[in-house]
Amino acid sequence: MITPAFKVVIPARFASSRLPGKPLLDLGGKPMVVRVAERAHLSGAEEIWVATDDAAVRAACEAHEFAALMTRADHPTGTDRLAEVVAQRGWGNDTIVVNVQGDEPLIEPEIIVQTARQLAVSGADIATVAHPIVDPADFFNPNVVKVVCRADGDAAYFSRAPVPYARDHFAREGGGRSLPADLPAYRHVGLYAYRASFLKAYAGLTVAPTEHFEALEQLRALWHGYRISVTLVDAAPAPGVDTPEDAERMRKLFDHA
Repeated sequence: MITPAFKVVIPARFASSRLPGKPLLDLGGKPMVVRVAERAHLSGAEEIWVATDDAAVRAACEAHEFAALMTRADHPTGTDRLAEVVAQRGWGNDTIVVNVQGDEPLIEPEIIVQTARQLAVSGADIATVAHPIVDPADFFNPNVVKVVCRADGDAAYFSRAPVPYARDHFAREGGGRSLPADLPAYRHVGLYAYRASFLKAYAGLTVAPTEHFEALEQLRALWHGYRISVTLVDAAPAPGVDTPEDAERMRKLFDHA
């Protein structure tokens, strides 16, 4: 299968509320953001840029021969930071930009490629990833974002609610002890590929009412009529680093690698 040309941008904001200085977390002798960039490099991306608001993060990337751009510190979302990179670099509307989170040092290069390929093949504005939900606890957990897809593979809706809700099944078995074997329940994975044209338009899009209540940024794109194509993987990708406990687990993993 032909892989389209694509670029990777890694937003690396220094001031994390739960883990300050997270991009520079030492993992086996290298900063975490560098570990992420190394994984992105294995995907075959034609360019990789770390987008940061901190000079120390830029210096750490450049010391390991990865390109970094200084971006504004007041971006409300990572998507806004990506849009600034597109503007700084002058990328054309059809450029495919994959947003790789800066706290996922175990991300599989193939899932980056798969997401870029999904965007190219589908003709959508955005592509993202999901995997089947098999655990009822995940299905009913509001911290697990679900996506409902259309027949063509595009997202119809994202929600923290348990959707699609198996009304008859849950009524028979008295709650959420099990899921029907054929329930098309999918967990959304926050990896995105964008067309640069969408990123250029993003700043001008008003917040959607659904986004406001669900606290899900991707609903803004759906509300304004943009297509989000979903590619499916068999299981959840390796977890990222969000908390001090995650950081300690990841340190141990790299120290013993």
